[in-house]
Formats: sequence, structure tokens, C-alpha cells
Amino acid sequence: MPTLTSHPMKHPTRLTPARFQAVLFDLDGTLLDTAPDFLTATNRLLAQKGMPLLPAESIRRLVSHGSVGIIKKVFDLDEQHPSFEPIRQELLALYMDNLADQTHPFKGITELLSALGQRQIPWGIVTNKPESYTLAILQQLPLSPAPATIICPDHVVKTKPDPESVVLACKQLGVSPDKTVYIGDHQRDIEAGLRAGTTTIAAAYGYIDKNEDPALWGAHYTVNCATQLLELIL
Repeated sequence: MPTLTSHPMKHPTRLTPARFQAVLFDLDGTLLDTAPDFLTATNRLLAQKGMPLLPAESIRRLVSHGSVGIIKKVFDLDEQHPSFEPIRQELLALYMDNLADQTHPFKGITELLSALGQRQIPWGIVTNKPESYTLAILQQLPLSPAPATIICPDHVVKTKPDPESVVLACKQLGVSPDKTVYIGDHQRDIEAGLRAGTTTIAAAYGYIDKNEDPALWGAHYTVNCATQLLELIL
């Protein structure tokens, strides 16, 4: 059975609404499972170039690193290589064509958002995914209630792990960071949340490399499945 972990031990094993007034989510690998559509786009690109297709798990671990990480790993190219950016743009074009075909909320997210809405607790998204892709996904996959704020790299000078985007989200919601929960599946999410002053939850169910250990990120809490978020937060 999945376990819920509190870090460090001084934190309770369950949050209460009195302790927070807003909830923020990373997008890919935390709120939504976007890996299937990334896999489709990547394998279409590989097929066009006559290269072997990849299994789902190999792409899943790369999604949190975005198109840059995928091109680096899959094509073994660094960003200075003259072919890097043209190939990346090909991937992004293919991804935009099918970016919400198989994408879906992780199990338990829909219920959590509904519960937040019933309690009139605002929620938002803080992601390193560009606004054009983020909004396109949300238009095709509407969530209820809708996010009260969406912060993308387009809106800040410094992206995560810098806390600027998390602080901006709190400001737009009119909630102090120390009354906000931030949930993410990458170490940069937890670092940004901690530096902003929020309560942080590591989503160990997300797109985590096999060499990474979320328990070492310093998050206040770690959950192994999205259904545990409802148990922890509400």
C-alpha cells in the first residue's frame, strides 16, 4: 500500500484547511499525466527520421525536463549542436498537434479539485511549460473548478527553481506563501516552493528519474500517489 511521509517529523501527518488558503500545482507529472502525448510526438519524430521507436517508460522519465531534455537524451545532442534547435522545433510542432489526445489528470486529482472548490479554496498552476502549450492543453482538457492563476515562464524573469513564479502565483491569489501549499514532482519544484516560503509536497508518482530520490529533496511531505493528496490536504 502506498505510504504518506511527513518530513521532518515535526510536521503533522495531515494538513488542515486552517493551515493553508491556497494550493498550487506543477503541471506535467503532478496535475496531469502528459507523458503519453510526449511519447506519441517523440516516436513520430523518430519514425520520420528512420530511427527506432522508444518505450513509454524511457520518455516518461524525461518529460519533466521538457523538449530540451528529450532532444538531448533521445538524439544525443547538446544545445550548441546546429541540429539541436531545428529538431526541437520539429518535436514541438508534432506535440502541439496531439498535446491533449491522451493527457489526463492523475487519479485523485479531479476529486481533489472538486473538494477544493466546495471549500472555496483557490488553486493554481505554476509550471515551466510555455504558456502556449499550457493553455492549449487546458482548453482541450478543462478542469473544474478552473485554476485561479496560471504562471508560466512567459510571466517571470526567472523560472523554477527560482521562487519568482511561486511568489507571483501567491500574489495573484492574494494569499501569503506561508498559507499556501505547492506540489511538484521535480526537485526544482520543491526548491522553488521552499524558497518562496510555502508548504511543499513532493509528488513521488510523477516523472522521476530512476536515480532520483524525492525523499532527499527536503519537501515537507511526500506522497506516492495523487489520491493521497486529498487525504493529506483535506
